[in-house]
Amino acid sequence: MSHDVGSQAFEGLGRLCVDAAEDCIISATDPAGMERIEARFHGSAFELHRHDTYAIGVTLHGVQTFRYLGATRHSLPGQIIVLHPDELHDGGAGTEDGLRYRMLYLEPSLMLDCLGGASLPFVRDGVVTDGAFCATLLSALGPLEQELDELFVADFLAQLMQSLTRHAGQPAKPIARTAWRAATLTRDYLAENFARPVHSGELEAITGLDRYALSRHFRAAFSTSPHRFLVMRRLQSARRMIAAGEPLAQIAIETGFSDQSHFIRQFKKAFGMTPGRWSSLIHGSAAAAA
Repeated sequence: MSHDVGSQAFEGLGRLCVDAAEDCIISATDPAGMERIEARFHGSAFELHRHDTYAIGVTLHGVQTFRYLGATRHSLPGQIIVLHPDELHDGGAGTEDGLRYRMLYLEPSLMLDCLGGASLPFVRDGVVTDGAFCATLLSALGPLEQELDELFVADFLAQLMQSLTRHAGQPAKPIARTAWRAATLTRDYLAENFARPVHSGELEAITGLDRYALSRHFRAAFSTSPHRFLVMRRLQSARRMIAAGEPLAQIAIETGFSDQSHFIRQFKKAFGMTPGRWSSLIHGSAAAAA
């Protein structure tokens, strides 16, 4: 199989950084809960890491190689990658030709809102070949330079959920009303207060559940813990500040980390690279800062 995608298959996907000599990442301006990027890499790109969003993308050029659920996977041009929230994985180019792909990072809360109380679909294989699924994904990933309006996002998410559910290994399980209410109250509270320490007693007060039951319900709904959800909201805010060119030391303080070293450790655990490296890719610098 060719290690590139023909122009007809991906008509309308701007070239962006495909001709750049250096590795790079280009990020779109998106509504809350969504993030779209285009990336180009040579060799290893990300160390083992995990984040609390779905990562759903299309390989455009080269071979995308990654470890996921105990096996090495390979995605060829036109194939779809589906990574479940909080599952450990890495990534990089599988050939010397390098790698180009587009990826959508989607918070589970957006998906659960259109699943009617069912649990998140789990696509075990990690790599999917499906023309209709690919077309749906590219309807959002194609016009990367354009903002997505609210009506489009609602329809896109509904179609995306249908595709994910079709490829999931088993039927979705319903989430109990009490669990759903507690999980969403906790999610909203953490999202509003991510930049400060949040204590278990606060969450118990707003949900009426003890911290252990709440943790179980939250993980059942969002496939992660309340603590990791809070840390990831801090890190997502930090990535926006990095894109705006703010100093790392200031970012660490304003996003609620104890110090810069704590921020760097958490960033690398979540995204597979240091914030300095991320900054160099976003801003087009050849230097990979620590």
